[in-house]
Amino acid sequence: MSAICQVTGSRPGYGKRVSHSHRRTARRWEPNIQQRRYYLPSEDRWVRLRVSAKGIKIIDKRGIESVVAELRAKGVKL
Repeated sequence: MSAICQVTGSRPGYGKRVSHSHRRTARRWEPNIQQRRYYLPSEDRWVRLRVSAKGIKIIDKRGIESVVAELRAKGVKL
Protein backbone atom coordinates (compact mmCIF):
# COMPACT_ATOMS: atom_id res chain seq x y z
CA MET A 1 0.00 0.00 0.00
CA SER A 2 1.11 3.52 -0.64
CA ALA A 3 2.02 5.87 2.19
CA ILE A 4 -1.00 8.19 1.94
CA CYS A 5 -3.09 9.36 4.91
CA GLN A 6 -6.83 8.80 4.39
CA VAL A 7 -7.74 11.85 6.51
CA THR A 8 -5.19 14.52 5.56
CA GLY A 9 -4.06 13.14 2.21
CA SER A 10 -0.40 13.70 3.08
CA ARG A 11 2.03 11.87 0.78
CA PRO A 12 5.78 11.28 0.77
CA GLY A 13 7.94 14.33 0.07
CA TYR A 14 10.81 14.08 -2.40
CA GLY A 15 14.13 15.87 -2.36
CA LYS A 16 17.88 15.48 -2.23
CA ARG A 17 20.19 14.24 0.49
CA VAL A 18 23.20 16.57 0.56
CA SER A 19 26.47 15.20 1.95
CA HIS A 20 29.29 17.17 3.52
CA SER A 21 31.03 17.29 0.12
CA HIS A 22 27.75 18.62 -1.33
CA ARG A 23 27.12 15.50 -3.38
CA ARG A 24 23.36 15.13 -3.98
CA THR A 25 21.39 11.87 -3.99
CA ALA A 26 17.63 11.30 -4.12
CA ARG A 27 15.67 10.66 -0.95
CA ARG A 28 12.10 10.78 0.27
CA TRP A 29 10.40 11.81 3.50
CA GLU A 30 7.72 9.33 4.52
CA PRO A 31 4.67 10.56 6.46
CA ASN A 32 4.14 8.92 9.84
CA ILE A 33 1.39 6.50 8.71
CA GLN A 34 -0.32 4.31 11.33
CA GLN A 35 -3.00 1.65 10.90
CA ARG A 36 -5.75 2.45 13.45
CA ARG A 37 -9.13 0.93 14.25
CA TYR A 38 -11.94 3.25 15.28
CA TYR A 39 -15.36 2.30 16.64
CA LEU A 40 -18.39 3.88 14.98
CA PRO A 41 -21.23 3.85 17.52
CA SER A 42 -23.83 4.93 14.95
CA GLU A 43 -23.13 1.83 12.80
CA ASP A 44 -22.07 -0.41 15.72
CA ARG A 45 -18.90 -1.51 13.92
CA TRP A 46 -15.16 -0.92 13.69
CA VAL A 47 -13.46 0.82 10.76
CA ARG A 48 -9.77 0.48 9.91
CA LEU A 49 -8.02 3.62 8.71
CA ARG A 50 -4.48 4.38 7.49
CA VAL A 51 -3.84 7.75 9.11
CA SER A 52 -0.84 9.95 9.79
CA ALA A 53 -0.03 11.25 13.26
CA LYS A 54 -1.65 14.56 12.27
CA GLY A 55 -4.74 12.64 11.06
CA ILE A 56 -5.01 10.98 14.48
CA LYS A 57 -4.97 14.41 16.13
CA ILE A 58 -7.69 15.63 13.74
CA ILE A 59 -9.87 12.61 14.62
CA ASP A 60 -9.31 13.26 18.33
CA LYS A 61 -10.32 16.90 17.89
CA ARG A 62 -13.33 16.60 15.55
CA GLY A 63 -14.54 13.10 16.40
CA ILE A 64 -14.60 9.95 14.31
CA GLU A 65 -18.22 10.39 13.21
CA SER A 66 -17.63 13.76 11.52
CA VAL A 67 -14.36 12.61 9.93
CA VAL A 68 -16.02 9.47 8.51
CA ALA A 69 -18.92 11.56 7.17
CA GLU A 70 -16.40 13.87 5.48
CA LEU A 71 -14.54 10.89 3.95
CA ARG A 72 -17.77 9.41 2.61
CA ALA A 73 -18.68 12.78 1.06
CA LYS A 74 -15.36 12.59 -0.83
CA GLY A 75 -16.30 9.09 -2.05
CA VAL A 76 -13.95 7.00 0.11
CA LYS A 77 -15.33 3.51 0.78
CA LEU A 78 -15.06 2.44 4.43
